[in-house]
Amino acid sequence: MMLQVAKKEIKEMTRSGQFKWMLGTVLVLSLIAVFISYNQWQEKNLQREQAQESARALWLAQGSVNPHNAAHYGTYAFKPQFPLSLIDPGVEKFTGVSIFLEAHSRNEADMVAAADQTGLSRFGDLTPDFILLYLIPLLIIALGFQSVTKEKVNGTIQIIKTQGISNTQLLMGKWLGNYLPIAIISTSLFVLAALLIAATGNAFDWRLLVTMWVIYMVYFGIINTITMVVSSLASKPGVSLVLLLATWIVSCLAVPKIASSYTNEKYPYPTRQVFEAAVAFDKKQGIDGHDPWSEASKKLEQETLKAYNVSKLEELPFNFDAMRMQKGEEHEAAVYFKHNERLKQINQEQTAVYRKLAVLSPFLPTRFMSMALASTDYATHWSFSDMAEKHRVAMQKTLNDNFAENSKLGEWGYKADASLLQEVPEFEFEAANYNEVMASNKSNLFILTAWLLLSFGLMFFASTRI
Repeated sequence: MMLQVAKKEIKEMTRSGQFKWMLGTVLVLSLIAVFISYNQWQEKNLQREQAQESARALWLAQGSVNPHNAAHYGTYAFKPQFPLSLIDPGVEKFTGVSIFLEAHSRNEADMVAAADQTGLSRFGDLTPDFILLYLIPLLIIALGFQSVTKEKVNGTIQIIKTQGISNTQLLMGKWLGNYLPIAIISTSLFVLAALLIAATGNAFDWRLLVTMWVIYMVYFGIINTITMVVSSLASKPGVSLVLLLATWIVSCLAVPKIASSYTNEKYPYPTRQVFEAAVAFDKKQGIDGHDPWSEASKKLEQETLKAYNVSKLEELPFNFDAMRMQKGEEHEAAVYFKHNERLKQINQEQTAVYRKLAVLSPFLPTRFMSMALASTDYATHWSFSDMAEKHRVAMQKTLNDNFAENSKLGEWGYKADASLLQEVPEFEFEAANYNEVMASNKSNLFILTAWLLLSFGLMFFASTRI
């Protein structure tokens, strides 16, 4: 009986001109969104590869050079474009894609796409995740808001019951009839994305894509169930539609905005001026590699002379100037680490609040899981920034050690062989693997599962009120 009800619902939908227009519009928008995202993804990948090759060529083109000059010349670390970013670009356009690696400074990511956009960008981009998170829930509401109320208004619900079908079977049949078209559209979008990803020939963990598909199917199942509940309890189709649209506005628009405002108010980031002033203050408390007259430098000088049992810097078996610069780098790296760890702590505190507030809407855990699986969340960006800093610190040590070991005090004209530059490897970054992503998002999985069970519980309760 349940399958018969589902078939009846689908037949009625396919006969409706409104259904065809709505379904066709969402399907076309989905296809356009996927192809636009794929083209942008390819273009960004090409730009990144070209920029990375150019940066490496410029680094090696220095040839025989003073190691410290090379350190100031610097190079770039580029964040890769991950395959699933063509479905969910996440926060990519706000975080930047490259970091300049140079002596004495930990720089922020540059080339932020949002900085080059107009005010129209606040209305959102046509991306697959926009279709999945916002438009398809609206389509579910449009298709199902009168599933049960129309039977009440037309007086056909009693006739249906005389055929021996229970209220639960009736609701489940209507649920299934409303869900199947949505599942077909959504699955088509993911299949198309899978084909485009496979066409690139890049290594890819397909569990990420399959899990993302499952997450969105659960999300749509929750929205569909809530739609059936409201349609069952509402007295008229108009009332059902208003209530469901209000639910969509609160769940997809209001709750995320309120959550963002609340977390920023509760755990605010320091302003750029405050952050830079704190970094500058702590830097002054230690060694400045370019200031041999500071108290910290003089203390290092005395400790070094004593450790090597010599009376003059010239008698040391290495270039003390280079050693002092390396010690300065280590001090500055520790300062940057301290203050960036504080920023990460604030981010973690905000994330913890977000996850608690995720109980207010299935939108939030779905959004967080989608970005995490696509490697386009803030956690991935922080990881990229940390790996770039580790690469910068290692690069400075390689250059300063060569300077110290192969030159004498005051020999600022020393030039290392060009092969030294080859000792600094190209930057490589890998995002968290599948198991790490799932482990760090257990709370989101739990909340999404709870929403699914709660919504079905409400639907069974609503079946007793038909």
